Amino acid sequence: MKILTFAFMAALLSSCAVAQNISERPSNLDSTAEKMLVYQRSVGGWPKAIGKIPIDYDQELSASQRVEIKADSLHEDATIDNKATTRELRYLVKAFGSTGNPAYLAAVKKGMNYLFKAQYENGGWPQYFPDHHLYRGQVTYNDNAMVNVLNIMQDLVEGKEGFEVLSDGDRKKAAIAVDKGLSCILKTQVLQNGKPTVWCAQYDQNTLKPAQARTFEPISLSGMESVYIVEFLMRQKNPSPAIISSVKSAIQWFEKAKIVGYDFVFITDLKQPKGKDRVLKADVSSVIWARFYDIPDNTPIFTGRESVPKRSLSEIEVERRVGYAWYGKWPANLIDKKYPKWLKQL
Repeated sequence: MKILTFAFMAALLSSCAVAQNISERPSNLDSTAEKMLVYQRSVGGWPKAIGKIPIDYDQELSASQRVEIKADSLHEDATIDNKATTRELRYLVKAFGSTGNPAYLAAVKKGMNYLFKAQYENGGWPQYFPDHHLYRGQVTYNDNAMVNVLNIMQDLVEGKEGFEVLSDGDRKKAAIAVDKGLSCILKTQVLQNGKPTVWCAQYDQNTLKPAQARTFEPISLSGMESVYIVEFLMRQKNPSPAIISSVKSAIQWFEKAKIVGYDFVFITDLKQPKGKDRVLKADVSSVIWARFYDIPDNTPIFTGRESVPKRSLSEIEVERRVGYAWYGKWPANLIDKKYPKWLKQL
């Protein structure tokens, strides 16, 4: 009888211990944020891919995968390309706001320090840090990389979007970073015959002269990235005369560079390897802009993987024609809505 009693008591104590462990498990976890902690590199930023596989936070990670990724945390592949690092910072700061989990705030602070360190003295940000080989060290507006960073810095300065949880010291650093970034933007606005136009996608980090990145991304004026640069300039409260002039000059360029009466569409073409092509099609209601414009004469240019600029889209290989956004409507909303509203506020 005593043996049964002791066994019963042992089982009861064991069940209580299990229940206590369950109750002590943290309830302030966010599954996506937890994955982001796994991927954060020691330097503070995040990679956009592991190998050639883009990071997908909707995918589950096994225990072995988590160990393997963390073990590679010294890898120098942290970047601001394709929204990497800025995407994680925005998510984690809100995850901290909703869960109060200190690990998320610590990751945000580490990520912000990464961005502070990555900024050049001239105000620009490289696509990768600390890896600067090839075009990775260029000041990069391409795919809005630098503007994504600047918007986070501006959010911190203004104490919004969750970044108000950071310290006054961080806020002061962000204000300095924004000022330097604005200076870089104004210095890199391309002049044609002495008149400011828009921006290139990449610039040499030392000279701030336009630079080529990938073979199909030539030195040229950007019809896409320039839109988001202008919108960041318009975000500034009490903008300086230099900022106002910069915005107005860019809008004038967009008006001159627009292509009226055409749209950029996919078509079926069984002669092509994948049975499709992408072409300009007449459309009286459409207004588009090219992704790249030749700097001297504002003519749209297109570059295949052989890195020779062409004047016609049909002159480059079909894989590049269908695989890149050569035309788009990026400036339309800026010109039609945002810019007029900004003018009224001035």
